[in-house]
Amino acid sequence: MTTVSLIVSTYNWKEALALTLRSIAAQRVLPLEVIVADDGSREDTGAMIRAMAKDFPVPLIHVWQEDTGFRLARIRNLGIAASSGDYVIFLDGDVILHPEFVADHLALIRPGIHLQGGRLNASPEESTRLLAGGKPRFSPFMPGKFKRKHALRLPWLAAHKSRTAEGGQVMGCNMGMWRKDLDLVNGFDDNYEGWGREDDDIAWRLKHAGIVRRPLRFAGLAIHLWHNTRWPDGVPPTEVLPNDRFFNQTLATKATRCERGLDAHVARAKADAAARAVNG
Repeated sequence: MTTVSLIVSTYNWKEALALTLRSIAAQRVLPLEVIVADDGSREDTGAMIRAMAKDFPVPLIHVWQEDTGFRLARIRNLGIAASSGDYVIFLDGDVILHPEFVADHLALIRPGIHLQGGRLNASPEESTRLLAGGKPRFSPFMPGKFKRKHALRLPWLAAHKSRTAEGGQVMGCNMGMWRKDLDLVNGFDDNYEGWGREDDDIAWRLKHAGIVRRPLRFAGLAIHLWHNTRWPDGVPPTEVLPNDRFFNQTLATKATRCERGLDAHVARAKADAAARAVNG
């Protein structure tokens, strides 16, 4: 049976993270474990995670790094290094999952592919309602900005799409990859600091390695809470980001593995575990 690790990235929004974690706890098919990949949040986030971990239905692990700026690629690698599942699903800590979310990923994943899901962007008013304890509405009529058809859960159509279509906008808020494929490309590239391109980079390195990106549509539904962002719908194609210098090199060289990636964090985690065992 395939085991699943959920890696949830977060930064200083414990109220939204709590909703994400509650929606994970309510899954019909539970993951093996949940790792919160924390890019330097304040102590109150850690306290909330510890409190929830006491009666969480699966192990809830908190991986934290010092806040020295936006280092999403590195904290995701720390999360992967702490994980043990066969299949890894990456989430942002501001999404609410449909109860069949994990089951949908498991139903559609297969060797040689990774899955790229989407999100239903809730309106500011709907997000306020959800943060106040309102029940999620996975419906085309939910207030927000998204393609209404993508709010429908149609497993038969999702299966067809995942076998016949390629692509899907790369977004780390709902993205599933085999752990062996993450090892193959050495995970995310730690060089990516500051906003943007780390998801595109790993998606293209997987493609160069022969792993096909398949869209997860009409399944794996997730509601994204509204918040202020620089570009709510993605990066304009004319915008030049500092990280483009790394991404353009990946494209030009058709790279598969990155040099500063997952393997160093895995080695460090093994060394730390060995040291703890020796010291009792």
